[in-house]
Amino acid sequence: MSPFTLHATPIDDLQVIERRRIVDARGYLERAYCHEMLSPLVQEKPIRQINRTVTLKNGTVRGLHFQNPPHCEIKLVSCVRGEVFDVAVDLRRGSPTFLKWHAEVLSEGNSLTFLIPEGFAHGFQTLSDDCELLYLHTADHNAQFEGALNALDPALDIAWPLPVSHRSERDEKHVMLSSDFKGIEPS
Repeated sequence: MSPFTLHATPIDDLQVIERRRIVDARGYLERAYCHEMLSPLVQEKPIRQINRTVTLKNGTVRGLHFQNPPHCEIKLVSCVRGEVFDVAVDLRRGSPTFLKWHAEVLSEGNSLTFLIPEGFAHGFQTLSDDCELLYLHTADHNAQFEGALNALDPALDIAWPLPVSHRSERDEKHVMLSSDFKGIEPS
């Protein structure tokens, strides 16, 4: 039996990976990543960076962040403590779902990983206190190529499930989309 089950979303290439738990009296084991099985989903790119975030207060929003070409990245995002509303926004130029968003609830209890392709912005809202996320990235972060959208941009109309209680000063300053934003061409 495979340690993973893939689930499609309404947006092409955006997928949810369900990790199968092997449970016994001691607890459980689940495979977080397997190169042999998941490398086709990350276009055979190696995992280059692993990041961890801890967010203390529920209602906090982080994001929406992305990397511009030629440093676009695929992200595999899992919540290992707490519960979050995880959002991906399609920024791919010419995509039929351009500027559409899709969200998944990720939690320590549901064993889901959100696979976010190149050309998407990513952010999340904590639904509980003390949330911890683990991100696997296919590209090294490059500050010169980072981009961001304002998570409260009315043009995106993201239905955050809780009132937004906290954002970083940096995230609050991200500009709203302009009519001349044409998207990005993933590398």
